[in-house]
This record gives sequence, structure tokens and C-alpha cells, in this order.
Amino acid sequence: MKKHAPLIALLAASLFVLPLGGCGSSNGNAGTNAGAGTGDNTPSAPLQKITLMLDWYPNAVHSFLYAAQEQGYFEKAGLDVDIQMPANTNDALKLVAAGKIDLALTYQPQVLMARGENIPVKSIAAIVRHPLNHLMVPEGSGVRSPKDLAGKTVGFSSIPLYEAMARTMIKQDGGDPDKANMIDVGYDLIPAVSTGKVDAIIGGFINHEQLILEKEGHPVESLDPAAYGVPDYYELVLAASDDGLQAKKDVFAKFVAAATEGQQYVAEHPDDALKTLLDHEDGNSPLDADIEAKSLRILLPLMTDKDQPFGSQDPASWDRVKTWLVANDLLPAAAKAEDAYQNLKP
Repeated sequence: MKKHAPLIALLAASLFVLPLGGCGSSNGNAGTNAGAGTGDNTPSAPLQKITLMLDWYPNAVHSFLYAAQEQGYFEKAGLDVDIQMPANTNDALKLVAAGKIDLALTYQPQVLMARGENIPVKSIAAIVRHPLNHLMVPEGSGVRSPKDLAGKTVGFSSIPLYEAMARTMIKQDGGDPDKANMIDVGYDLIPAVSTGKVDAIIGGFINHEQLILEKEGHPVESLDPAAYGVPDYYELVLAASDDGLQAKKDVFAKFVAAATEGQQYVAEHPDDALKTLLDHEDGNSPLDADIEAKSLRILLPLMTDKDQPFGSQDPASWDRVKTWLVANDLLPAAAKAEDAYQNLKP
């Protein structure tokens, strides 16, 4: 659930990327029988192999996937799911677009911008239904709302989308975004704000950077972009390619249904789900159990909405995000929101 660079530059090289090894699999035997067979010794149907790439290293937001894997929901749906971690945090969407993997976790605005560049990908499920990326300011800084950033320095993480979000928030709050000094701090969001290099950051997530800053003794207050003119977008979505949807639509629908069971398990058994997640942590990116427990508590209410099934997508959300991206010169006006998503039914 993290950083992403301009899509054209990233996707241009995707045809030359070799498939990456997985960090986990529900069974590891693609095409094998799902079980020992029925009472009359008739073998069960072979499992359908599905490759899924995460957006970042395994963390609390991915708990529903590992729960679905551990509890056998994928296998029950006839699926052998290979969960892979990207070698680069920008890999997921470009690899699914190139047909190297079946599914990828990515971000709603990025799917729209990909469609604007004629990259054939679609979102098939909303995973985190509200923004995690908030504008953050140190506690006691005197910045009570975005307009107070006039004359101050705002750090963003190399993404034009994030700079546009900060500018929208300041303007919507009645301030002049041109009076804020916007600087690119790359991936160094935490040290940028903890050392006082900047007065605020955008690009940090309330379930990660904010928690780390608090633990390190640099508490920040977060300002929700959806309260200041930025559409209430889906932070994380599940994407497939157009070709993949044509070939495997029913398989993908089974995946979403099993993943929904996984999310329900996480909601009912968060401690057990976290234990399963920690069992799958990446050795190069070890998890802090306390941070992930707090992260999951933040995430759970943001991954479901009243009367909306897990994963469902509202056409109005896609229209609002498309309109905002066009207004901020991040998407061609000719792009169609309806081309960027598809709701699947089991």
C-alpha cells in the first residue's frame, strides 16, 4: 500500500520483466487435486492457479488474503493462490497489465490514470474504501487546517497526485496553495517531518507513517483529504487486465468471494489473523506486531461500509475521482470512468 511513480515510465519496461517468486501459496501444487477424493474414490477437480501481487510488503491491510489462504477459503473455491511480493513497489500494476500476473493490489486513482494512458487494466474490487493517505502536521504546530500552511513547507513523496491533493486541500479550506512551499522528499517522509525539515507531509498513511511517528516520539495530527475537497476515493483496489477478465472472469469472481470470507474472518478473529500475518512477514521488511495491531484497528472500519458488501464499487465514486483528476491535469478529459472498473458477481 505504498509509493507509485508515473505509469508510462513504469509500464514501458514491463514486457521485459520476468515473473517473480511468490512469498506464499495456499497449496503450492498448481493443477493438483484439491483433496483426497470423494467416498467413491472419484478425485476432486484440480485447483485453478491464480497469481496475486501485493502493492507492498505484507502488512495488516493484507490480513484478509492470508486469512483466506490459511482458513482454506481459496482452496474451497477451487483456487491455488500464489501471493507474491513485488521486487519494486511499483511492479504490481505494470505486471498485471503485461499479463505476467493475474491480479494486483493497487490504487483507484492509478487505475484511472492507467486507463487514460490506454493501459488495459480494471479494478474488480474495492479493498480499502476511504483514504489512508492524509496530510500530517506535528502536534502543537499551530496548523489547525490546511489553509494554515500558507508560508510553510509541505513535503510530498515524489507523486504529482499527492502534491495535487495538498493543493486542493489548501484551496478548499480558503487558503492560497501557491503560498505553500511544496518540496519532494521522496521516501523520506518520516525523517522530513520528525527533523523539522518540513512543516507537514502528504503521502504518509494513517495506519503506517502516523503510527511510526507516534511510536518514535513525534506525534502528528492527520487531516483527511476527503474533508477538504479531495474525493473520498478507494485507497486500495484489486485490479485485473482486460484480457485476464475476458479469460478468467468466473475465476476472479470466486477469488473475490473467498477473499470476502477472509475479511469476515479477520473482523471476527483479529488476533488470530494478525498471528497468521506475522507468520508471513517478509524477512527484509520485518513487522512490528504493535504497529500492525493498531493498523488493523484503523483499517477494519475503512474496509467496509454500511449496506455495501466487501469489495463492491460505487460508480459515483469512480465518476468523482475521474472528474477531480481531470480538473488537476492528471487525466485526459476523454477518459471514461466506466472503463476503469467492473463489479464481479460470484
